[in-house]
Amino acid sequence: MVTNLVRFFNPILLTFALQNRIPMLELNYIRENAAEVAQRLAIKNIDAAETLQKIIDIDARRREAQKNLDDNLAEANNIARQVGELFKSGKTAEANVLKARTAELKILAKDLSENLDNLVVEQNNALVLLPNVPHPSVPRGKTPEDNEIVHSEGAMPELYEGAVPHWDLASKYDIIDFELGNKVTGAGFPFYKGQGARLQRALIGFFLDNAVEAGYLEIQPPLVVNEASGYGTGQLPDKDGQMYYCEIDKLYLIPTAEVPITNIYRDVIVKSADFPIKNAAYSNCFRREAGSYGKDVRGLNRLHQFDKVEIVQIQHPDKSYETLEEMRDYVAGLLRKLELPFRILKLCGGDMSFTSSLTYDFEVYSAAQQRWLEVSSVSNFESFQANRMKLRFKDENGKTRLCHTLNGSALALPRIVASLLENNQTAEGIRMPAALAKYTGFDMIR
Repeated sequence: MVTNLVRFFNPILLTFALQNRIPMLELNYIRENAAEVAQRLAIKNIDAAETLQKIIDIDARRREAQKNLDDNLAEANNIARQVGELFKSGKTAEANVLKARTAELKILAKDLSENLDNLVVEQNNALVLLPNVPHPSVPRGKTPEDNEIVHSEGAMPELYEGAVPHWDLASKYDIIDFELGNKVTGAGFPFYKGQGARLQRALIGFFLDNAVEAGYLEIQPPLVVNEASGYGTGQLPDKDGQMYYCEIDKLYLIPTAEVPITNIYRDVIVKSADFPIKNAAYSNCFRREAGSYGKDVRGLNRLHQFDKVEIVQIQHPDKSYETLEEMRDYVAGLLRKLELPFRILKLCGGDMSFTSSLTYDFEVYSAAQQRWLEVSSVSNFESFQANRMKLRFKDENGKTRLCHTLNGSALALPRIVASLLENNQTAEGIRMPAALAKYTGFDMIR
């Protein structure tokens, strides 16, 4: 069995999977490389051997059922031609005998079709629980402590004697009101006020301007998506319990702009000449973060609603890992401009997302809290999302192939703000980095 993945399956998504006949991992690849898939999923601490064999067994039955249905339809078509010829020849009795056989085949076809549909649903029920296989370079491990630090940069800030965490700074300068957010909505929905609100707006503009300068097309997406979109990028059914759901309309509040932006290309065959396709978007993000509690979620450390600028690329499979490194360098450049000490981690198998093949996490140092805070994830999903979304291109030989998709936070605001406030606090106020001051309109929060 697949461990830690079996959960309630949304029947609406079952219908979606049935109608579209979309496997999660590519079925042909599983069929031909089951041992390799099991070995690679073991890096994510998942024992998938039994599930993979189940999928292969169901697939054999499905293909046999498809053959039986095809044979049935072929026989019915052949008989239909013979009946027409017999009637033309005046052989009415013989024609009526064959017509009786046609009626039998019609009844049998219905049973065969129902059996095939049931097998497709059974197969997709198993497929949807399989995460993406990790890249061979992903380190083994079970917890964040097993992640591999691949880069570290920037001097640790030395704070003055009266330094305090960002939640105290927010109150001191009246720039973020957590209690008011709790009153109006609930915990995890703060109000930004005065210079705090302007800082939010400045960071959004700063990140978007940098993205456009780097060749990304700016898009302003919807903040809600349908189930097909959540399914396409892999948030559903895996993160169903973490997403806010509007039951009457059957829409989900987005956890990241990755979802609506990537789904622009669902059911699309893009032109290979258009690679790389680069989009950037600012959005509010909504996450239930069920089960989160304790000191690590205080203040801005973990919110239910937050702002983020996301970058998404659609790329040729041969160039996606080169692109991943470029995106990594791009995010690092943003943190340099903000003068924040940061480090880059290659996530171990146990800390990776359901959809990712390889992920780099960026963490900035929060001096007042004396801890590292994650501010970005940059991931290559290879063909996992594209396979769900039918996102394809035609190669130079005219063959239709799956694209690769990548995305990254560039950047998520809450922990960036926390680090900016804490690391730059002085007795006179909170200093703004030079690159940001022209966006804020002030160089100090006082």
